[in-house]
Amino acid sequence: MLIIVLVAGVTIGFVSYLIWLENYWKRRGIHGIKTDLLFGNIKKLIVGKKPFPCSVLDRYRTLKGFKLKHGGIFTYTKPTYIPIDPMIIKHILQADARHFLSRGLYHTPADILSMNLLNLEGERWKCLRAKLSPTFTSGKIKITHQILLEKAELMAAVVGKSVDDNQLCDIKDVLSRYTIDIIGNCAFGIESDSLQNVDDIFIRYGKKIFERSRLKLVLLQVLPWNLLAYLGYRSEGRDISRFFSNFVARMIDYRKTNAIYRKDFLQLMLDTKIDDHGLTLEEITAQAYIFFTAGFETSSNALQFALLELAGNPEIQDKLRGEIEEVLSKYHGQLVYEAVQEMVYLDKVVKETLRKYPATAALPRVCTKDYKIPGTGLLIEEGIRVQIPIYGIHMDPEYYPLPEQFNPENFNEENKAKRLDCSFLPFGEGPRICIGMKFGLLQVKIGLVTLIRQFVFVLNNKTIFPVNVKDRGGLLTIKEDIWFDIRRI
Repeated sequence: MLIIVLVAGVTIGFVSYLIWLENYWKRRGIHGIKTDLLFGNIKKLIVGKKPFPCSVLDRYRTLKGFKLKHGGIFTYTKPTYIPIDPMIIKHILQADARHFLSRGLYHTPADILSMNLLNLEGERWKCLRAKLSPTFTSGKIKITHQILLEKAELMAAVVGKSVDDNQLCDIKDVLSRYTIDIIGNCAFGIESDSLQNVDDIFIRYGKKIFERSRLKLVLLQVLPWNLLAYLGYRSEGRDISRFFSNFVARMIDYRKTNAIYRKDFLQLMLDTKIDDHGLTLEEITAQAYIFFTAGFETSSNALQFALLELAGNPEIQDKLRGEIEEVLSKYHGQLVYEAVQEMVYLDKVVKETLRKYPATAALPRVCTKDYKIPGTGLLIEEGIRVQIPIYGIHMDPEYYPLPEQFNPENFNEENKAKRLDCSFLPFGEGPRICIGMKFGLLQVKIGLVTLIRQFVFVLNNKTIFPVNVKDRGGLLTIKEDIWFDIRRI
């Protein structure tokens, strides 16, 4: 009998706590989106019934429908603040970013790969960011231009062979190999040659990185970090961790043994000193890992989405091709760095691609110091999570009329002037804006110009268009396979 009473008491107490917690946002005077006990607002996401981008969009539209500036949800039992007003978002990401410099992403020294620039926070992040930023200046990126051109031509040759052999081209795979080969050369000074070698080890591990189980994602959200570390949790499998550790160690040893000095990402890390100490092998490995993962899938996805929309909108494809030929005629047909910068319509096409298909559907932040939202009485307490709904903002007709349509003119000067700051966030904003933004844009633009200049892309009848999107390893991707009918020009 006593056991029954105890169990009943614990159950009642736990349910009462969940009910009290459910009213967290209501007690603070803002709208809390209806939640499920225990699971919060992510039950459909956990069981795979609704992709994360669709959940972000639904919540945004719910709050927008009530004409609200912000609202709240729960990630399991953790309150999460969702601002949808660009002015509030600007304060969080820019003006008052010092209160929100944490992304709230798991990292611990016991998990080497987790200690990367994306996950780090505090002084360690600040110092490392400052030291690595020089790698991504316009001048340094310009140096890589010729390498990008060579890899783009190799990519076009692979596509051309499929066309000549009258075979359907697996464009997603080709684009992934293009970005892998660029990263290998520009970051680490190696020729990975995945465009020629179908069994290339880098492409194999690159794909494995984004095959995270749903269970691992759930554990990250539910369990405290110290418990995860105690249990030996790793953000990646041991084979991936071992691969990057061994690869970086071999590259460093080879350079030192042969007195090789290259102006690339790896060399910058070898030269970097924080507090008069160089980066450890583990720290270099973590940064190499995040450079690889951040540059691999994001750029290939952007190219994939751009080609998809150009194939689905042939008049836009023709207009882009016309600009390419017009600009290149001034440079004797050579795709030099200055020519890419001169292509205004190309820039609009790429930005519209990133508007409709941002790399990630939402930006995570954690409040690191109590903060009062300007113009409201709401106090965001230290430790509260924040989710910036990028996908919702980008699909809002207030900022982008007919948002489901692909319209590069959303980014002409007149339309850009009408929009509020922080209504276009493909790379984030503020101190934690994507450090590799310029490099990523350049490899996407060079890849796109090279392909559109040589081929016409038409949607194959096997391709579902408009596409459905899903979340894969935190990135927005296409749910179904896509296929093109491609012909040479």
